Amino acid sequence: MNASHLTEPSTLAPPSSNGAAPQPPARRSTDRPAHPLRRADDHPPPRATVSLVVPARNEARNIPWVFEQIPDCVDEVILVDGDSSDATVHMARHCLPTVRHVEQSGPGKGNALRTGFLAAAGDYIVMIDADGSMLPEEIPHYLHFLDNGYDFVKGSRFIAGGGSLDITRIRRWGNHALLATVNHLYDASLTDLCYGFCAFRRSFLDDLDLHSTGFEIETEMIAHALRSGLRIAEVPSLELPRRSGRSNLHAISDGQRVLRTLLSERPNSRSAPAAERTRPSTAS
Repeated sequence: MNASHLTEPSTLAPPSSNGAAPQPPARRSTDRPAHPLRRADDHPPPRATVSLVVPARNEARNIPWVFEQIPDCVDEVILVDGDSSDATVHMARHCLPTVRHVEQSGPGKGNALRTGFLAAAGDYIVMIDADGSMLPEEIPHYLHFLDNGYDFVKGSRFIAGGGSLDITRIRRWGNHALLATVNHLYDASLTDLCYGFCAFRRSFLDDLDLHSTGFEIETEMIAHALRSGLRIAEVPSLELPRRSGRSNLHAISDGQRVLRTLLSERPNSRSAPAAERTRPSTAS
């Protein structure tokens, strides 16, 4: 039905017997307005601030597209440069003069992310790749779950609404095998693992207890979030092909590092934190 055909029901009293114009009913002392009156000192709760951490190494050709897609809900962008030999840093400053440039202290994506996390000032931290394979316009979906009680939000390419235009057969098989391992070790039901589009509350950074230096940091984050009992949500995400250049990911060697991380971080393992190993059993 067209909205122009809708009318409010009449509240006028029937015409009086002497033909005088009807008068509106008198307001009773018990009548209340439909909405409570706002006090002068009432203010809406403050919006959580958002830091976007972007690790990059020789991504000058991809940075413009990525930075153009960043939504207004992001308050600060932190570029962590891994000793690029191209114009990555200059291009980032040209596209976004307010970008914060941070040099990572050692090699590897894990080191870059940990450096960016420590530099972030926002209430929420979002991590995204600089190669154009992830859509920054999806960031508000992640923030929605953080705003509604979740602590850690991760993208999934394998739930309704998600997908990948880049994953190879060997990467898909490896992700499936490693995911099954995580779900078994932590009694979880996640749908994706080796995908680095995540967001979390900065207040839980210490609980994530990150130490990895390479791509396996993405798995370490999820394993530690599960171990710490954080409330985790998955949101659909579309993975795009890298826009230009060659990926630094090596499926077999990085997959082996991910597997070693899972086994070393598994509950009750010797290398797990002492607090985890000495936690009393809840079995009856």
